[in-house]
Amino acid sequence: MSSRVRTAAWLAGLSICLLPLAAQAQDRDPDRVKAEVKAQIGETDADSGPAFVFRGRSFANQKAFIDSGARCSTRHVTDFEQMVSEMSHQSWRAERLAQGERIGDRPVGSVTVPVWIHVIDKGTGLANGAIPDSQISAQMQVLNAAYGGAGSPFVFQLAGVTRTTNATWYTMTPGSAAESQAKTALRAGNAGTLNLYAAGIGGGLLGWATFPQDYASSMKMDGVVVLNTSLPGGTAVPYDLGDTATHEVGHWLGLYHTFQGGCTRKNDQVSDTPAERSAAYGCPTGRNSCTSQPGLDPITNFMDYTDDSCMDRFSGGQSARMDAQHLQYRSVN
Repeated sequence: MSSRVRTAAWLAGLSICLLPLAAQAQDRDPDRVKAEVKAQIGETDADSGPAFVFRGRSFANQKAFIDSGARCSTRHVTDFEQMVSEMSHQSWRAERLAQGERIGDRPVGSVTVPVWIHVIDKGTGLANGAIPDSQISAQMQVLNAAYGGAGSPFVFQLAGVTRTTNATWYTMTPGSAAESQAKTALRAGNAGTLNLYAAGIGGGLLGWATFPQDYASSMKMDGVVVLNTSLPGGTAVPYDLGDTATHEVGHWLGLYHTFQGGCTRKNDQVSDTPAERSAAYGCPTGRNSCTSQPGLDPITNFMDYTDDSCMDRFSGGQSARMDAQHLQYRSVN
């Protein structure tokens, strides 16, 4: 047996051992979720700004909102899990290259991602979460502009819309019974199908997503959940231009936050996003939180925590990573 095959077998066995970790990550109480998310955002910058009001809740400032863990509740990937995942990915790449198969670099717009949008409301009318088709169309345009503008291979195509009235599902949180019930009942398609759930999610949260490597252990939970008022034209100012979905779909395609790992070069496993000590908020032009590493903080990147109006790009390295992660975990060809 070659060393490459032995390595691949070892990683496969370790991945199987780690599958319960991904499954357990979906079964967390809200307080633990917030603690984990807060742990990954780092020590955010001081803020002497005015009170920040979001979804009827008043925070001392925007920093306090970010520190609450509400900005993105995608599960925290530990250093160990990240290491194993990256080793598995590198082994996959080596095997593909040895077989003369593609590992990425697919042409711009060559991969169609079917999208099912599941609108969960608590009654009739916009105030109860029954968002109109016009906002759904606008959200699709935002996704395609972001990923197409980045030169990625992905084109998002609306496959269908479901509408469900369920007051319990409407306020679901990560890992809750309501989330599991809603996704089990509504999810459509296969690993390559994006299921996006729009609801008045609980806990004051904006959204969360699953990672590609989670699919094998928890197929029904796969997808993206966003606050309905974060869609374009919503009221979740300053997160009302549709880029909460852009950010969470980035996780769904395998991206970490730009501040993952802090001021280390491994940070988000992408070489062309400068290291960042902690999550940025607002739009702090010129921020440089890792002076020992080259480049200013990537505050305009969709995988940071800045306002929607500040974010406008993915890097070339991020596009390449999403392409490869999709090929490994989500390609159905």
